[in-house]
Amino acid sequence: MHALETSKLLTDEYSAKILLATMGRAKSAFELSEKLNIPIAATYRKINSLVNAGLLYCDERRLTKAGKRINLFKARVKNASIVFEKNSIRATIDMIDGTTEDYNYSIDMNAFMTESEY
Repeated sequence: MHALETSKLLTDEYSAKILLATMGRAKSAFELSEKLNIPIAATYRKINSLVNAGLLYCDERRLTKAGKRINLFKARVKNASIVFEKNSIRATIDMIDGTTEDYNYSIDMNAFMTESEY
C-alpha cells in the first residue's frame, strides 16, 4: 500500500474510530458497530480493509453463550502520522510490535513546468 491509500484509510471516519477503539482491549464487530454507531455491514467492510492493510488483527476467537463464534479485533497501530511535504506525502505508522511502516508518494513536478522553466 502506498502513502495515498494509507492516508485515506487512516483518515476515513469509520476506520479511524475502529482503530482508536481497538487500541486498548480487543472488541467484536458487533460491539464496535453498536458503541461507535457504525452500520454493521460498514463495520465488517472496514474491519476487513484494516486487517488486509495489516493495521488490525484478530486477537481472539470467543464462543458466545448462544454457541456462536465471534472474533475480537485489536489495532496493530501504536501511533501514525501523515506529512505533506513539498512534492510528496509520507505516512509513518508505528506498530505495537515495535516496527515502523513508512509509505511515500511523490509527485513529479516537471509536469507542471512550462518550456521556459526547463
